[in-house]
Amino acid sequence: MTEIPIPPFECSPGLRLSAHERIAEIQREAMNRRLDRLEMMMERMEKRLWLTVYGVAAVILAQAFQSFLVVQ
Repeated sequence: MTEIPIPPFECSPGLRLSAHERIAEIQREAMNRRLDRLEMMMERMEKRLWLTVYGVAAVILAQAFQSFLVVQ
């Protein structure tokens, strides 16, 4: 007698687990994309902030220099 090999089958808990793993992977990828986008926006905001700080400092120095020229 020869034994007939039984083909493997997918059981419902195994399918559900793989579906959950795939969903978790998709959510993790989406979260990483959002974090990258947020980091990029923060870098742009930081550049704008420093540009504003340097602009204010330049205006203050220009006014101080101008007042020295007027006094003399």
